[in-house]
Amino acid sequence: MSISFYDVSVVNFLQILGAVDGFLEKGRAHLTENGVDLQEVVSTRLYEDMLPFQFQVISVAHHSMGSIRGVEAGEFSPPDGYGDPDYEGLQHLIKEAKAAVESYSREMVESFAGKAVTFKLGGSELPFTAENFVMSFSLPNVFFHAATTYDILRMKGVPVGKRDFMGQLRMGN
Repeated sequence: MSISFYDVSVVNFLQILGAVDGFLEKGRAHLTENGVDLQEVVSTRLYEDMLPFQFQVISVAHHSMGSIRGVEAGEFSPPDGYGDPDYEGLQHLIKEAKAAVESYSREMVESFAGKAVTFKLGGSELPFTAENFVMSFSLPNVFFHAATTYDILRMKGVPVGKRDFMGQLRMGN
C-alpha cells in the first residue's frame, strides 16, 4: 500500500494539532487551578536564547495550516501577522489551524503533489516540491515546536505525558 500526500500532510498535521489542543487545555486547567499566571507561561522560554512559548504555539499553527496554504499558493515564509495572543488566544489559534487543515479535501491536497513551493526568508529562497517541503521542512517544524510547547508545560508542572503528545493514534488493518 502506498501512502498519499494527503496522509503525509493533512493527517499528520491533524494528529499533532489535536494533541497540542489537548495538552494546552490540560495546561490551562492545571495552571489555573494552581494559581499560575497564564501570561507568565506565554512568555516562558526553555533557555534564554530560545523563543518563548507563544512563538512555539504560533509555529505549530503556522507550520501546519500555513504549510498547506503555502503549498497551495506555491510560497511559504516564516510566521508573521499572528499578533501577540495570550494563552486563550493561542488555544484559539490551534483550533483555527485544525479547522483550516480539516477544510482541505483529499482530492485538493493530492492535486498539490509535485507542485513547486518556494520558502522565502528575507532575500533567500529555497525551492522545494510540495512533498519535499512538507516532509523535510514543515513536519519537522511542527514536531519541534509541538515538543517545545509540551516541554514548557511539563517544566511548569503540568501533568502531561507521552500519550498526550502523540495525540489520536491511527490504528487499524
